[in-house]
Amino acid sequence: MLRSAKKLEGYTIAARDGEIGRVETLYFDDASWTVRYFVVDTSRWLPGRRVLISPLSIDGVDDEDQSVAVGLSRAQVQNSPDIDTAKPISRQHELEYYRYYGFPYYWGGPEQLGMAPVPIVPPAEVADAVPEPAGDPHLRSTAEVFDYAIHATDGEIGHVEDFLVDDGSWAVRYLIVDTGSWWPGKKVALAPQWIERVSWTEAAVHVNVPGETIKNGPAYDPDEQFDREHEQRLYDSYGRPRYWDKSDAA
Repeated sequence: MLRSAKKLEGYTIAARDGEIGRVETLYFDDASWTVRYFVVDTSRWLPGRRVLISPLSIDGVDDEDQSVAVGLSRAQVQNSPDIDTAKPISRQHELEYYRYYGFPYYWGGPEQLGMAPVPIVPPAEVADAVPEPAGDPHLRSTAEVFDYAIHATDGEIGHVEDFLVDDGSWAVRYLIVDTGSWWPGKKVALAPQWIERVSWTEAAVHVNVPGETIKNGPAYDPDEQFDREHEQRLYDSYGRPRYWDKSDAA
């Protein structure tokens, strides 16, 4: 199911033995466009602290209760490595985090979440079997990218308003764009695969799609479920290969 990243903000994170806090933002990997962490404000429970929750921990999302269930205890979260979410997260911090929980490193395999196509939690020794890569991760906050300008091949067309993420693989499937004054009242969905480059210094996303194609493409309605039928119309309109066809072929 595709979910709005913006709507997930504020959802309660429920551990096995009680609430731990609320979702503040999501961190995604700007290389693979996959959600890596939920940043959770635990101030009502652990004053002054924010923690990271990996999608590997998530058991389910309840929209009625606006909560995210995780297969962790409050003690596990409380004793997890202390990470300053106000600063860039280094790979060393991630190594400590993944070792603590016994998760497979997401950089250790070809799938969205690393070694497996869907979230699983293997024994701790599996994580230790993966070589440690060097360098810092490419983690970005969804809140940071909201309002980034979107440039088509022939000019600016609007700004990033939201992301749609797949709660199976936690891949970022679409950027939701408010076309603003360029095409008033219209929102569109653009796939990360159509991005030519992102300028983090200029707060701009450049897509290799002409503005006219976007203008004539299907609109995005946040009040409607964005299902596979909607996705097919979108990809057919843009004449681009569908990501699920690649998955089926594999």
